[in-house]
Amino acid sequence: MTDSSRQSTRQSWNPEGYAQHARFVPELGDEVLALLAPKAGERILDLGCGDGVLTERIVKRGADVVGIDTSQEMVDAAQARGINARMMDAYQMPFDREFDAVFSNATLHWLLDPQAVLASIKRALKPGGRFVTEFGGHGNVAAICTALIGALQFRGISARGRHPWYFPTADDYRHLLETAGFKVDSIELIPRPTPLPTGMSGWIDTFATPFLHGLEEDLRNSVIDNTQMLLSHSLRDSQGNWTADYVRLRVCAHV
Repeated sequence: MTDSSRQSTRQSWNPEGYAQHARFVPELGDEVLALLAPKAGERILDLGCGDGVLTERIVKRGADVVGIDTSQEMVDAAQARGINARMMDAYQMPFDREFDAVFSNATLHWLLDPQAVLASIKRALKPGGRFVTEFGGHGNVAAICTALIGALQFRGISARGRHPWYFPTADDYRHLLETAGFKVDSIELIPRPTPLPTGMSGWIDTFATPFLHGLEEDLRNSVIDNTQMLLSHSLRDSQGNWTADYVRLRVCAHV
């Protein structure tokens, strides 16, 4: 990741931890994969391929897939699955009219300059190529963000610069797509409450470390405990099971 003003540089990724705490991400990819509808022989770019679990499913459809990610650890994990994966910045992709489709799942909310990303994606697509993505949309993890910010502010810690995500409305993102030269086939916000296999603490450790950047361990643990207390009445059931308040933006567009 090359520019801290454009992406969240304080988030690190661990393939083993991701598989443990976030296995729901590729498991819930069926609908956006169906929207992509990959065909044998197509050349497809997976932007933010992670450990390659979902990418592998595209490959099995017979497509020629290139995966890119900014985490070397994730790229290594994808390569271990046999994926053609490369460490690459989404803002500076070298591709020029090479792909029938660009696919991205659970990635674009980490990229804070969406106009530049869309320009890079458009350059990578062949004329008539399609762009299919699903990522966090307006209202995504709103309760979790509010609780984290509240727990920080309670201790006199500013949350300024700690919120790491871009969660657009459908109208806002449609405007960006059309400005970049895409024709929008479908775009919708989809509320998707998502059970967390290892609870809220596992989710925070996996996805929300930018909120806790630079905090000593005792203070960090205290903020996490307070966040969970604030969320327990709304996102934890009587059996102790946690659910994240996800809202996804699902898009299909073409050039």
